[in-house]
Amino acid sequence: MTSDNNRITRRAILAAAAAATAASAQKTTVYNGRKSLVLEGAKASLTIDVLGGSFVDFRLNHIDLNPLVWANDGPANEPRSMSHFLCLDRWGQPSEAERANGMQGHGEATKIEWETTSGPSTKGGVAEASQTALLPMAGIRVRRTVRVSGAAFHVEETVTNENKLGRIYNMVQHPTVGPPFLDVDTVVDSNARQGFMQSSPMPNPEHPTVVWPQALEGANPVDLRRLDDDDLPKVCSYVIDEEMGWVTAATPSKELLVGYVWKTAEYPWLNIWRHVVDGKPLARGLEFGTTGLHQPYGTLVKKGRIFGRQLFDHLDTGESKTRSFVGFLAQVPKNFQGVQSVVRSGDKVTITPLGEARPITVQL
Repeated sequence: MTSDNNRITRRAILAAAAAATAASAQKTTVYNGRKSLVLEGAKASLTIDVLGGSFVDFRLNHIDLNPLVWANDGPANEPRSMSHFLCLDRWGQPSEAERANGMQGHGEATKIEWETTSGPSTKGGVAEASQTALLPMAGIRVRRTVRVSGAAFHVEETVTNENKLGRIYNMVQHPTVGPPFLDVDTVVDSNARQGFMQSSPMPNPEHPTVVWPQALEGANPVDLRRLDDDDLPKVCSYVIDEEMGWVTAATPSKELLVGYVWKTAEYPWLNIWRHVVDGKPLARGLEFGTTGLHQPYGTLVKKGRIFGRQLFDHLDTGESKTRSFVGFLAQVPKNFQGVQSVVRSGDKVTITPLGEARPITVQL
């Protein structure tokens, strides 16, 4: 009897070890030659690059088109910014002194390998995974939980100051759409309001003030909803007046829309970046975050606020803050004109198109 019990116990141990090994192996896969996490939901899938934590592929299961494309081609084994990446602990360039100490633009979050702490797992059509990363120079840890459900993904990120002293920081989501999804017919919409061009001179870049979707290149008005062969002004920043902020990019010829919705109290700024190469649109950044001024911290502290909104946030030592957002996909008709409004209510997002088209509902 004892011998039988020993055999049963040994089999149980071996089975548990095999299950643990299989679970560990399932944590990562290879996407474009890079270690990645793949979350496969009932209607959509999301791929997260481990070397930098970027969201590099988001698509409906029945459509072979990924709108999140930026710098996806490149070295396979180095952490770097790709597609939709996180700018933390800053947005923009360091000071010259910080640069001399090794700090790079947009912070360290995409310059390190992220640790997978759980998942990916799927239950009831919902895929989930958790990650964490410690930014060594900034002394900030970020913990992230990602869920893919319906045609959307939900991200909750908590940042903790692990320094012995309090510090200021910024946190900006940097979704970037590119070809083949992006073309001259792609239209970008948002509920953004007052804004300014990053090319306007300091110390008052908010003069002149523009209102979304308008910008100025010199004295010439520019409609930021579309992009053809001229990407000037390259970066413009806007504030959100409503409780929830949203931005969408739709390409009617591809019959696809990608969008984001978030709490304005967490991310009060929307920053629009445009990039053209060889006379064709190559990238559009739909960046929402805690700042709207693309400058080193010394400049941000001196300026303080624009349009009454802060240009940085603060974390006391040991303090944590949590922010979240939802990204979503929707099919649109070939005669789609753009988006009038996006409303998140409960477990759905309702997209109201311009014109007389019917609202589009995305289940979360």
